[in-house]
Amino acid sequence: MKIVLWLVIGYLIGSIPWGLVIGKVFFHKDIRNYGSGNLGGTNAARVLGTPVGIAVILLDALKAFIVMILCHLLNPGFEQYAGLAVCIGHCFPIFAGFKGGKAVACSYGYLLGLALYITHNYLITFILPVAVFFIVLAICKMVSLSSMTGVCSAAILIFIFCDRLSGLLVLCLSLFVIYRHRANIQRIMNGTESKIGQKKKQK
Repeated sequence: MKIVLWLVIGYLIGSIPWGLVIGKVFFHKDIRNYGSGNLGGTNAARVLGTPVGIAVILLDALKAFIVMILCHLLNPGFEQYAGLAVCIGHCFPIFAGFKGGKAVACSYGYLLGLALYITHNYLITFILPVAVFFIVLAICKMVSLSSMTGVCSAAILIFIFCDRLSGLLVLCLSLFVIYRHRANIQRIMNGTESKIGQKKKQK
């Protein structure tokens, strides 16, 4: 079945660990051994510097977006499922021992793909959730809380104003993102979660 093919393709492309690749190739560092040990852009920025972190975030987001573009060009109709598979691959990458990131950047790439091919509403599907992310970040200074809030807001907005199926899929994605942030949630509750401008506290 074509949908199975795109789930596999999405998972494999999602499994490309850009934080690990850039760290090892250009800095001879495995970022899993530093900071939070996460392969996402936040830890890449912490370990390798802000410009590298931004590059990793963009590359991770592009994984989902590019897969959705390819799917639309070759087998339209499966874009949103292929994009979700990218997010799963990012969190459990076969190329990095199934220990990856938290799917935040991939989620926003996924939202951009949804806006382009499914909802056709960039404001509701992508711009407002990104705005929520930055507003919460400006207030609380916590990337983790901002990430969860932004993706959850996307699920609510899409379900109410755009497409219920897409809203439910993004809701599943947001619950998955929350699950991946369970350690962060515990630190938020304990008042020990790291904030922008502060050194990360040890777990």
